[in-house]
Amino acid sequence: MGSISSSHNFILNFGEKKAGHMFFNLSEHDSVASQFIAELRDKTLQQDRLKFRKNIERLGQIMAYEISRKLPYRKKSVETPLGIASASELETDPILITVMRAGLPYFQGFLDFFDRSDCGFIGAYRKEGGKEVVIELEYLATPSINNRHIILIDPMLASGKSFVRSVNALLKSGTPSHVHIASLVAAPEGIKYITENLRIAHSIWTCALDEKLNDKFYIVPGLGDAGDLCFGQKL
Repeated sequence: MGSISSSHNFILNFGEKKAGHMFFNLSEHDSVASQFIAELRDKTLQQDRLKFRKNIERLGQIMAYEISRKLPYRKKSVETPLGIASASELETDPILITVMRAGLPYFQGFLDFFDRSDCGFIGAYRKEGGKEVVIELEYLATPSINNRHIILIDPMLASGKSFVRSVNALLKSGTPSHVHIASLVAAPEGIKYITENLRIAHSIWTCALDEKLNDKFYIVPGLGDAGDLCFGQKL
């Protein structure tokens, strides 16, 4: 793993576009999303599990809108009671794929906006205790992804390995036209890993870019274990 400074320099040099890959950080500009992220981080407010899930869902809605601005559209005419209006509509609804269980509230926010989308689900977990983070995939159920825009939804982009592992598993059954990786909080090391290891057109979206990973591969300052905070501690 590179040093913290080298990882941040990579992001700064990365800017918004590098070799067809895009990076978007919503916290670069103040918005209500910044308030929701602050509430998610607050260890006192985290005790309100309903509010925690609701804020993640709200951020999913905000991120869905932001990503929608980069999707392909077509023109159409709509008949109103008083005449004909020109309008735009999505050429095809994106496929929404989430990593269970922490991704479920974030996924719901996307589904609120893309309510006609086909959906897929991935069961992945990280093995704890080693010097390197190991990601295991246990479950994968998705519709056909050929030539489609995919939004891969997982709140925490830490090492980036779960995202790369998930995309590589999806590619065994088809080739999407573009993959949008949507997180709430990201570490620079994870963004660097994805950009260096994902060999398909993709964009990385996050609501906040944090300082680093610690020696246990958790994001610092982060917000804690999103799955446990949403649904309770697991065995």
